[in-house]
Amino acid sequence: MKKILCLVCLLAVAVAGSGQQIIKETHLYGVKGSDSLYLDKYTSRALQPGGPSPCFIFMFGGGFFTGQRDGKGYIPYFEFLVRNGYTVVSIDYRLGLKPIATGEVQVSSGRKGLIGKIRTAKSFVGIFQNTIEIAVEDLFDATAFVLDHVQKWGIDPARIIANGSSAGAITVLQGEYSICNGLEVAARLPAGFNYAGVVSFAGAVFADSRDIAFNTVPCPMMLFHGDADSNVPYDKIRKFGMGFFGSKHIAAKLTAIKAPHVFYSVENADHRIAASPMTDNREDILSFLEKFVHGGERLIIDTDVDQLDVAGRKKKFKIADYIRSNFGGGQ
Repeated sequence: MKKILCLVCLLAVAVAGSGQQIIKETHLYGVKGSDSLYLDKYTSRALQPGGPSPCFIFMFGGGFFTGQRDGKGYIPYFEFLVRNGYTVVSIDYRLGLKPIATGEVQVSSGRKGLIGKIRTAKSFVGIFQNTIEIAVEDLFDATAFVLDHVQKWGIDPARIIANGSSAGAITVLQGEYSICNGLEVAARLPAGFNYAGVVSFAGAVFADSRDIAFNTVPCPMMLFHGDADSNVPYDKIRKFGMGFFGSKHIAAKLTAIKAPHVFYSVENADHRIAASPMTDNREDILSFLEKFVHGGERLIIDTDVDQLDVAGRKKKFKIADYIRSNFGGGQ
């Protein structure tokens, strides 16, 4: 068994105008084959006197083939959360679709299909399913690592929130779905553990069935999505006995079982909703946390934003469209 080494780099960054010091620590939380997986912990000395802090575990986006845990676009959002009393842990995870993006394996993107090992949407679905599964394993292993360090790091284990963008949002939603349905991967977490909340920026749940069902009531969820998203389904798509279920469909399922959640839907918005809430909806996120996570309020809130100055966009997509949007356009 390989010995897991912990690399700790302390970086104090002055946050302009905030009067706080953001402290960044980097830790190796796991080694999976040739992948060394790290996490960055962002906190502030100002959090220490107030007792254990709630914690965000964040997963970056990038189509499961690119992205960085410390991408420049994420840092202001992390700092905002830290200034509002949260510890933030941003994690690496294995990128199962990277061989497609690098050209080692190619996918069909329509009639002019690319030459390679993956010639059909059906064969891509199998690879995609495995990609999500290993990402969830990494989320749970990183969560277990955090839980092992809650006393040392001053984190409240009952207030850990999973948050992700795009591929990261898919992973955190899939993780919560796995916990609620007692799937095998959930055994990587301590018995009885669940997240205090999930915040998803353009995510979905993948299932090898025609529909999804939560066997137990999930933790409070906040779902952001644009209804013209051609990267991640806004509603649902079914094919080959499998399904990919986006925020609209998940929200409907949550409503049916009276599970507390917020669904923030933006009309004629594309995949930009995978990033825009980190700047445009910060206060909405804090409100969700205050009411649902800390306050325990049992509410269902649906917000439908109609962009009056944005022209109508295509909203019905096939599997080939999603593959093309993620890979065919050189993204």
